[in-house]
Amino acid sequence: MNYFSSDFKLGILGGGQLGKMMLTETRKFDIQTYVVDPSAEAPCQFGATKFFQGSLNDYQTVIDLGNQVDILTIEIENVNLEALETLENEGKKVYPSPKTLRLISNKGNQKDFYTQHNIPTAPYKRFSTLEALKAEVENGSVKTPFVWKATEGGYDGNGVKVVRKTEDLDTLPETECIAETMIPFKNELAVIVARSASGEIKTYPVVEMEFHPEANQVEYVICPARIDETVSQKAREIALKVSKAYNHVGLLAVEMFQTKDDEILVNEVAPRPHNSGHYSIEASYTSQFEQHIRAILNLPLGNTASKVAGIMVNLVGEEGFSGDVVYENIEKIMAIDGVTPHIYGKRETRPFRKMGHVTIVNENMTEARKVAQQVKETIRVISK
Repeated sequence: MNYFSSDFKLGILGGGQLGKMMLTETRKFDIQTYVVDPSAEAPCQFGATKFFQGSLNDYQTVIDLGNQVDILTIEIENVNLEALETLENEGKKVYPSPKTLRLISNKGNQKDFYTQHNIPTAPYKRFSTLEALKAEVENGSVKTPFVWKATEGGYDGNGVKVVRKTEDLDTLPETECIAETMIPFKNELAVIVARSASGEIKTYPVVEMEFHPEANQVEYVICPARIDETVSQKAREIALKVSKAYNHVGLLAVEMFQTKDDEILVNEVAPRPHNSGHYSIEASYTSQFEQHIRAILNLPLGNTASKVAGIMVNLVGEEGFSGDVVYENIEKIMAIDGVTPHIYGKRETRPFRKMGHVTIVNENMTEARKVAQQVKETIRVISK
């Protein structure tokens, strides 16, 4: 099929920053894109061939977009799966498939899936209600501390809480959830796997994630991870096993823990471009966004190797600021070699909202990490 400078149309469900960065690649290739998002202010309103406002959970909205395009993809998992199933049954190509999305969209299902496929993951128990969990904490069959996760709708640290004492349960919402054993780990790692429609498969190098202690958001993504080669190899092998089990098309970001004993446990996955791959825009031969487009269009996959060491710093709204965004000191970080800011196009900031990221590239990882720290301490996302 001719995708380039042609009548071919790619549909994208979701118009946030991931979609916006995908559009950079579709524009590079001159591929037409139709995007739908609930917000009229969505970052994808600029850059798409056509932009529609509508709910991603509304059956008819998803059907209408699907009927106008040749291939449909997502930049967020929370979409109407019944509509995607209808479209797929009618012969529309949907990547990742609704079947894959069903397996991934519920964290309880995800954990069950790992157990069924002998994929190493932290021990857990699943509960249909908060009351059922409370009962088991009270009778001692679930011991604190543990990690509570809502099975649906969590993102960027929302829907995840460390329960250290029984009283912590009183602050949690009434919803289906899992209680996961707290694992003492050395590192949080991630591997992005790309798989094309014909089954060609490649993995990106292992990255290491440094987290904000309070917000449970990633502060730095470091590529390559500063880990032993044998651990790196094991992480990539497990990521491939997960990818093959899900049989996805497109990208699959596999987040993992490296335990104190250098075991690798799968935490969770995302079937789309992911925060842990943003470094690739500047540091890799093929960015994750270009790779996603290549994979779903069944084009040859690009080289996943890095040209240089890359570190990504998330730009999130400062605490105490809400309103029209101001990127304070952005010109100071732009004066530093190897520093590239990416601004997502959200006009309103609020505490911990993801507003952009900065990539730092350097031949020398130690130097890159120093610059990342400097960037983090210099730029502030505030309001007028």
